[in-house]
Amino acid sequence: MSQKHPIISVTGSSGAGTTTVKTTFDQIFRREGIKAVSIEGDAFHRFNRADMRAELERRVAAGDQTFSHFSYDANELEELERVFREYGETGRGRTRTYVHDEIEAARTGVAPGNFTAWAPFADGSDVLFYEGLHGAVVNDTVNIAGHADLKIGVVPVINLEWTQKIHRDRAHRGYSTEAVTDTILRRMHAYVHCICPQFTQTDINFQRVPVVDTSNPFIARWIPTPDESLVVIRFRNPRGIDFPYLTQMINGSWMSRANSIVIPGNKMDLAMQLILTPLIERLIRDAKRA
Repeated sequence: MSQKHPIISVTGSSGAGTTTVKTTFDQIFRREGIKAVSIEGDAFHRFNRADMRAELERRVAAGDQTFSHFSYDANELEELERVFREYGETGRGRTRTYVHDEIEAARTGVAPGNFTAWAPFADGSDVLFYEGLHGAVVNDTVNIAGHADLKIGVVPVINLEWTQKIHRDRAHRGYSTEAVTDTILRRMHAYVHCICPQFTQTDINFQRVPVVDTSNPFIARWIPTPDESLVVIRFRNPRGIDFPYLTQMINGSWMSRANSIVIPGNKMDLAMQLILTPLIERLIRDAKRA
């Protein structure tokens, strides 16, 4: 970690709500006059879309039913760690963009399913912001978590995550429920071994919990709304967190453990503003002092 060039890492699987979190961070950065450079986990995939499909087929033919984008070896984690390390030491680094669709293709001039060229970060940034699948990985080859100064986990309970993925992939990607179910099954090994362990490394976790029945996510007709959800916020180190202030400011909230607060689902943005703004301000203040 570097006081002079702080790094914020948001980790959560696709559909978990990391995009909403990024929007909140962008609002904080804009309001506080903080210049941030952002990188996305997709930029560090090892394969483009066609090569990933070919690799999947090769793995399945070899008897491996567990390979997915969640897997460590489907991603350039050593490169991600190198970018974190370089930014922490110098305030410099590089990233690229994975082009998802025709809209992004029109903007970047790169065909969907491919990467843009690597490009250096803009000079003079105050903070590096990462959002993706592997921002807090610690394994035998990398320690990405060790380079981040503020690590945020964003994860719904698993049935809700499946419901969100099924609805998104059917509505926006044209997949059948059966095809999405196969993807979920293939990802489970990496979800257990690669994704879940990261949430013990994070400083704060936001976990969305539905309060309606999601017993069978494969037949759910709609995604539970924020009004039909609670959010559990867990602090790895609760020292210095003003829980009485938070419960007073967030109507309907309460403490469930000495390091956890539960809030109504529609108060998540407010909670993030209240919790994260002073933490980000402290990072930037310490960086300027350094």
